[in-house]
Amino acid sequence: MDIDKNMKILVVDDFATMRKVIKNLLKQVGYINIVEADDGVAALRILKSQKMDFIISDWNMPNMNGLEFLKAVRADNELSGLPFLMVTAEGLKENVVLAVKAGVSNYIVKPFTAEVLNEKIGKIVEKMG
Repeated sequence: MDIDKNMKILVVDDFATMRKVIKNLLKQVGYINIVEADDGVAALRILKSQKMDFIISDWNMPNMNGLEFLKAVRADNELSGLPFLMVTAEGLKENVVLAVKAGVSNYIVKPFTAEVLNEKIGKIVEKMG
């Protein structure tokens, strides 16, 4: 299955450096349409104002963490179907369980490579396709 490399990806992380890293990894594997947000609150504002195709969000953020953001997306009728990839620094089992219960599409543990990121996106898109 061909993945649309033009799909709009929203990268949510409170660290600008981490957003840059994820953006660069995405660009390495051909994704060019990337929008950034520095927390869940800002991300929800973006989601309300423009159409996104995919979300990559960090877990640990101020104002609204990744899990709260995920729950907000899943609770919104217009956004609930969006693919959501959670980035976590700790592969904490309980975090993963909470995220899965909240409807995460998949998760990825930092640090990760462009290949792993590409593979996770591919799996999620295929599952939804």
